[in-house]
Amino acid sequence: MHIVIIGSGMAGITLAEALRKQSPDDRLTVLTQETHGYYSRPMLSHGFSREDVETKILLKSFEELEASGIGIQSGTEVLSIDRTAKTVTGRQGRRERVITYDKLVLAPGSAAFIPPPFRSAGGLYRVINSLDDLIGLRRQRARLIETGCTPRWAIVGGGLIGCEVASDLAKAGDRVTLFHALPRLMERQLVEEDSATLLKVLAAMGIDVRLDAGAESFEQHGEKLAIRSASGLETGFDGLIVATGFKPRTELAQAAGLEVKRGIVVDEFLRTSDPAILALGDAAECADGRIYAYVMPIRQQALWLAKYLAGQTSDPWQPPEFKPRAKVHGFTAAHPYLF
Repeated sequence: MHIVIIGSGMAGITLAEALRKQSPDDRLTVLTQETHGYYSRPMLSHGFSREDVETKILLKSFEELEASGIGIQSGTEVLSIDRTAKTVTGRQGRRERVITYDKLVLAPGSAAFIPPPFRSAGGLYRVINSLDDLIGLRRQRARLIETGCTPRWAIVGGGLIGCEVASDLAKAGDRVTLFHALPRLMERQLVEEDSATLLKVLAAMGIDVRLDAGAESFEQHGEKLAIRSASGLETGFDGLIVATGFKPRTELAQAAGLEVKRGIVVDEFLRTSDPAILALGDAAECADGRIYAYVMPIRQQALWLAKYLAGQTSDPWQPPEFKPRAKVHGFTAAHPYLF
């Protein structure tokens, strides 16, 4: 059986490695746009306070995975899925290739969500959703430091990623202003008491936190950037990072005629509306209507799915009990996180 996996994040590679052990006779092919290798995406938000992040973040090279018997087609953009012919068309550089599958697994992950008012200002802000994003931000920061100035950053979004990035930049010695549209931080993950504690922790790090300060637009003022919010226009920023949530990558599935809601809809066996196509990770909307965008459940999905595809279990996937935790320097929640 030829199993094709789209995506080389934790979901896709954990699945591929588990399948290689449990189904040694199956052929495995991973299609990915990544070129750096298999890396730890959760480490992206802590990519400024340590100098060795470019090497530490890499978990395995694609050459190592190839040597273990997993076919990797890196730098490949998947263009379409033909469910009738059971083929996937991918483009690597200028070359297009059609790949036949017996089972197809979608693990495309998620993209940074950009609110519509910001999209026309794409050249003014950055996101932090991939290793390429982090490398670009680190290079920008290095250039600023070379001029002898202390970088000043504006971060839009006081959710999980925004708070993590803000704390890491502050720990690295930069000046940070955090804009959040709502009256408390990480309102989707924390109870009010813990949001208040988080605010104190960030303030103690020197971070200027602006609550009830939804950003409306971005502007270029000479060499500096400006944010217009409900409280007016503020300028003088060297860099601007938008961290306003994530959006499951569903476009490929939708174009193939699979059922899509917030994510790619799957049943309790992680099967899409086409039984030959499965999906997992933070692009999959599970039978309970939830998207499990956290390390432990994604890893458990991948390990379970390997057993299921190998014929070693007929039980449905059950979400594990897990305790998400924000990687904010100096912060510990006193209450369980919300989910």
